[in-house]
Amino acid sequence: MNGQDIRGQADALAERYPDLRDRVDPSRVERLLGEAAKDAVHRDDFGSSAEGGRGQSYVAAQRSTHTRAHGINQLARLFTERSRAQSDVVLDLLGGDGLVARVLESTGTTAPRVITCDASPFMVEAAWAQGIPALLQRAESLLFHTGSVGGVLLAYGTHHIPEADRQRVADEAFRVIEPGGVFVLHDFLAGSPVDTWFTKVVDVYAATGHDHPHFQLEETESLLTSAGFTDVELLSLDDPFVVKGPTREQAELELGRYLVDMYGLVALVDEYGPEDAARRAFELACDIFQYERPEPARSAVCAEPDTVGDQWTVTMPREALVAVGRRPPRDVAA
Repeated sequence: MNGQDIRGQADALAERYPDLRDRVDPSRVERLLGEAAKDAVHRDDFGSSAEGGRGQSYVAAQRSTHTRAHGINQLARLFTERSRAQSDVVLDLLGGDGLVARVLESTGTTAPRVITCDASPFMVEAAWAQGIPALLQRAESLLFHTGSVGGVLLAYGTHHIPEADRQRVADEAFRVIEPGGVFVLHDFLAGSPVDTWFTKVVDVYAATGHDHPHFQLEETESLLTSAGFTDVELLSLDDPFVVKGPTREQAELELGRYLVDMYGLVALVDEYGPEDAARRAFELACDIFQYERPEPARSAVCAEPDTVGDQWTVTMPREALVAVGRRPPRDVAA
C-alpha cells in the first residue's frame, strides 16, 4: 500500500472493518489531500534514511514485539477497564509501523480494536507491509467523524508534537471520541531519565537530533480538562524495555543493539563501530536509567537468568506519565 494513498488506505481499512467506512469523513479526506497538493511540508523524523529520517532503523527495532509488550498491554487495559463507549475502536494516532496492534494481536487480544494511524507515509507503508492496516493522518487533523470511535491513544512519541499544537491534538481527540469513550495520553516527564536519555544521547547521536520538550504534570492534566474530558487521572506506568539472550553478555548487547536501532544512533555507530556501539549504548543506558523505587531490582538496568531455559533477561526500567480522561456521556456538537 502506498503510504501517500489516503483514499486507498481508507477503502482497504473498510474492507477489513466494514463498520469503519461510515466513520471516516470523506470531506476531511479531501481537505487533507488538498493541503498536500499545496505542498504543506512537515518534517518527517521517521521517514527513510534517504529522506534524512530514522524510519528504517526504527522499523528494524520494532520487529521484536516482546520488548515493549508490558507497557503496551497496560495501555490497552486502560481502554477496556475505563471506557463506557459502545464502540471498541481505538485510534492509535502515533502508531508508526503498527507495533501496538501487532503486540495485541500476538497475545490474542481482540478488544480494543486498534486502528494504526501515523503522519509518516514511510511508517504507514511499513505497517501495511507487515499486514497491519494503517491510515495516514495527522494527530491534530483527524479524518474521522465527530463522536465516531470509542477511544484515542496518543503514545510513544507524544513529545514530538510541537507545544503549540498539543491542545489542538487533545481537542481533536475529544471531537472524534463518542460519549463515554476514553483518551489516553502517554509520554515521559520532563527531567526524567527518559528525558535525559533523549537530551544526552539521542540528540547527540541521531541524524535527526531530538529537540522535543517532554511533558510537565500540570500541562498534561490541563490539556485533557481544557479539551472537555472529565474523570481525568494522572498515572505512573511501568513501561520497560525487556530483551533476552542466551548469555548475560549477549542479552546486554541485544539491548544495546535495540537502542541503537530504536533511536537511530548512527553517529554512535560511526564513532565506535556496530558491535562496540551496542556496548556503549548499553553502558549509557545503565548510567541514565535509574529510579528511586522500593524494589531495588527494578530501579536500574538489570540482568537475570530465566528460571526456565538457558536464557538471560535484561530489563531497562522506564516510568511513563499517563493521563486518562473520559468524554462526558452526553452529546457534543461537532
